[in-house]
Amino acid sequence: MTETAVLRQRTHEERPAPSRKGGLLAGLLRTARPRQWVKNVLVVAAPAAAGQLFSRHALLQVAFVFVLFTACAAAVYLVNDARDADADRAHPTKRHRPVAAGQVPVPVAYAVGGCLGILAPAAAAWLCGPAVAALLTAYLAMQLAYCVSLKHVLVVDLAVVTTGFLMRAMVGGLALGIPLSRWFLITTGFGALFMVSAKRYSEAVQMAGKAGATRALLTEYTTGYLRFVWQLAAGVAVLGYCLWAMEEGGVPHTSVLPWRQLSMVAFILAILRYAVFADRGTAGEPEDVVLRDRALALIGVAWMAMYGLAVANW
Repeated sequence: MTETAVLRQRTHEERPAPSRKGGLLAGLLRTARPRQWVKNVLVVAAPAAAGQLFSRHALLQVAFVFVLFTACAAAVYLVNDARDADADRAHPTKRHRPVAAGQVPVPVAYAVGGCLGILAPAAAAWLCGPAVAALLTAYLAMQLAYCVSLKHVLVVDLAVVTTGFLMRAMVGGLALGIPLSRWFLITTGFGALFMVSAKRYSEAVQMAGKAGATRALLTEYTTGYLRFVWQLAAGVAVLGYCLWAMEEGGVPHTSVLPWRQLSMVAFILAILRYAVFADRGTAGEPEDVVLRDRALALIGVAWMAMYGLAVANW
């Protein structure tokens, strides 16, 4: 190697990592995972399904809940990244996270996460009532327990992440005092388990044979087991949705078409479309699958249109 090449290599090695750029506030924002905030849109699920989303009071309450849940999730991400900073530095992509890269000091991540974790439930008790505050507190406790130890326990880790999605779907209903259908809870819970286990399956497939490059627990799962879990969850989610869609609650529809029942077609197509990515092992980032696949987006729009027409009884 020539002297010029050696100098170029040293210069390249001495350059700061891209993830350090932007300052402390930008690093904190990145650690809060803005791309993951799309998950918190689930807070509108119960009010939308009940047709109670479009009053001014409901919109304000749901907006408050969205912000508070986002703050709780950000608190968990900050604490998690602070705890995992050393391990993340050995990961091919996680080493660029702001805490692992040194852009956000570990004590600062702990401090900001702790403040958000205290303020969000307190604000919920004031703005949305004790039920929402209790749910947010339970969410924080469960997720922090996950960060500390539960993410290392087989099956329990899947259950905890799934429960986090279910809590998102429940909190909007609690904020507005809406009774939650058992079929709604079953569909949401197993739909979340489907996406979580598909994500784990994809990570296991993509990181197979790369020691130290993935979460340790994945080495305890087999791809066959994870495939079984996401297939089982998909089947139960479809069954639960069909039973939910067929349930009229004793009030026959007077709309032009049975939109609620027809929405089953779009829901099943969405599950089947997402399963394509799960089967390929490319569902490691669910938000990318949902936001970037045009066919899935169109199916989602069709489902929302049909369910909206059902709620409006058009």
